[in-house]
Amino acid sequence: MLSGKNHKVSKIKAKLMSVNNSERQKSLEKLVKELGFPYDSAINFELLDIALIHPSYSEKNNYQQLEFIGDSVVRLAAVEVLWEIYPDASVGEFTALRAEMVSDRTLAEFAEQYSLENYLKLSTSAARDEKGRCKRLADAFESILGALYLCTHTLELIRPWLDPLLIAKAAEIRQDPARHNYKDALQQWTQAHYHQLPEYRVQEATLSSNEGKQFIAQVWCQGQSYGRGVGRTKKEAEQAAAKESLSMIKPD
Repeated sequence: MLSGKNHKVSKIKAKLMSVNNSERQKSLEKLVKELGFPYDSAINFELLDIALIHPSYSEKNNYQQLEFIGDSVVRLAAVEVLWEIYPDASVGEFTALRAEMVSDRTLAEFAEQYSLENYLKLSTSAARDEKGRCKRLADAFESILGALYLCTHTLELIRPWLDPLLIAKAAEIRQDPARHNYKDALQQWTQAHYHQLPEYRVQEATLSSNEGKQFIAQVWCQGQSYGRGVGRTKKEAEQAAAKESLSMIKPD
């Protein structure tokens, strides 16, 4: 009898289309080489093929399940990288950094570095959709991570080539504090722990005529007051309040 893990993998494999097209096989082999893997690596080319099939190309055989798995994989990889290179950082900073490191924008940037769009099967109408380009590139990147994870059920095939991308991105974000999206990070934390969005209560304070206006934001969640922030705009004040709230978060 199959174990639960093997049964789930078998279900995915049962839905795969065989990589029987020689041109497609050569294309995937080229991608594997660009990712830095030796050809004899433990890579399932059927999984890699399905990871690059957009739902618009095939309703039944597409990357949606692999993308779902890859979403968790990239978050785990990012957390491991942060823990290793910034051991003294707070949980709040980890959360804020990870939110940007695994955002669609960042993952789409990673996908572009490997020209994943050239390997993606999608309908003509989807290919013309420029507004959806960032999302589909990010999804394809996560799908490949999901496929690689299922090849070994470890991060063995993932971290050697993904780590440099994540490390560089983390350093870039830390050098530019404005890139920290503390509101997104706090929202992810409150949803995970309380299934609730944080509430921002903002007040406007009038300063001297030379200084202009100032906004004061307070974060509330579960009837509890968290961080407080001040800024020249509502957005700045809310980001500052979210940052202070994250600094108060304790590890589970």
